[in-house]
Amino acid sequence: MQVIILAVGRMKSGPEQQQVETYLARCPWPVNIIEVEERRPLKGDVRLVKEGDLILKALMNIGRDNAYVIALDERGKTMRSTKFSQMIRTQQDNGIAKIIFLIGGADGYDARVKNEANFLMSFSDMTWPHMMVRAMLCEQLYRASCILTGHPYHKD
Repeated sequence: MQVIILAVGRMKSGPEQQQVETYLARCPWPVNIIEVEERRPLKGDVRLVKEGDLILKALMNIGRDNAYVIALDERGKTMRSTKFSQMIRTQQDNGIAKIIFLIGGADGYDARVKNEANFLMSFSDMTWPHMMVRAMLCEQLYRASCILTGHPYHKD
């Protein structure tokens, strides 16, 4: 199974980047990070639409066939790490070839992007910096692989 993280914004070097690299090096699944960015200083709904265009274009280029799309969204469903790992196993068992995680911009998603997602997931009710969310997602992917293989990394 291939994992793709499609994120708005460019990750710069720093502690979040180091954490992403650490967890991706440990993760048994191939993980590709695709970054899209609207560089013009747009505001509000105009920015949402433009970022939505970029995300949808990238999704089209990746290919939605045999893919499961999870949009990280503060209004999505929260779940424990064990449930997250079970969701990944279910997709693997169903023959899904790609799980695509979406991380939107600071203003969220255009409605068209949410409509493309199979599932909306939240890390918590709190708001997190987008670059930190990448590191958290990579850690959770590694943790899920440990849970699925019985590795003692996860304590429950």
